Amino acid sequence: MAAPRRAAVLGSPIAHSLSPVLHRTAYRELGLTGWTYDRFEVDESGLPAFFETLGPEWAGLSLTMPLKRAVIPLLDEISETAASVDAVNTVVRTEDGRRVGDNTDIPGMVAALREHGIDKVDAAAVLGAGATASSALAALSRICPGEIAVYVRSEARATEMRQWAERLGVAVRIADWADADQALRAPLVISTTPAGVTDALARSVPERPAALFDVLYDPWPTDLAARWSAYGGAVVSGLDLLVHQAVLQVEQMTGLAPAPLDAMRKAGEQALAER
Repeated sequence: MAAPRRAAVLGSPIAHSLSPVLHRTAYRELGLTGWTYDRFEVDESGLPAFFETLGPEWAGLSLTMPLKRAVIPLLDEISETAASVDAVNTVVRTEDGRRVGDNTDIPGMVAALREHGIDKVDAAAVLGAGATASSALAALSRICPGEIAVYVRSEARATEMRQWAERLGVAVRIADWADADQALRAPLVISTTPAGVTDALARSVPERPAALFDVLYDPWPTDLAARWSAYGGAVVSGLDLLVHQAVLQVEQMTGLAPAPLDAMRKAGEQALAER
């Protein structure tokens, strides 16, 4: 019988995380009866001490805010994808005990878009300029050869986005948040803002919208996503992203592929419906 293996999601706050539901479903579908997946409330100051407790039974960790950058000094290696945005959301412990970091948010975004038939766009718009926006730029660097308009609220955020764009090799145009309604006419709009921020934009959705990727999943739908869908536009949700990035995490941590995407999505939908 195989030795028990452990994995978990770390962050603060963490009680809301759907990751345990998704990963446990994957273990059940893959027949990994000895695997467990938990959640732990851990902030930046507590992360080094938590890492000290990790023994050989640990297969990996999922990381959410505020740990995606704080974890990097604790790792032996990070992937090119993670290095491109200085953010790690996945840690895999190798057989020889090395801690390897990766970022599955970026390929998860690309996979979620592809699932909805969006393989390439000529131009795009990003709403917001936080940590998720940098991942959005990295994802767009793979599918959008044209200009990306980024709508921000402050010059400090504008400077950050210009720096990320230069680092990622993408062409961006910084625009003021006051003109965010203009973003909605882009072939692809990626909204990376917190709940409620884009509600006022719902009234500006064009009659024939193209595609919207709203990274939120709770509450869902957002006002913007609901209006977009009502007008016949394609909508990719934050749950789509969450499931696709979790699929990649499961595959890396367990070494088994493919992970059960449909079962994981269904479990996530059910868990959200019960909230």
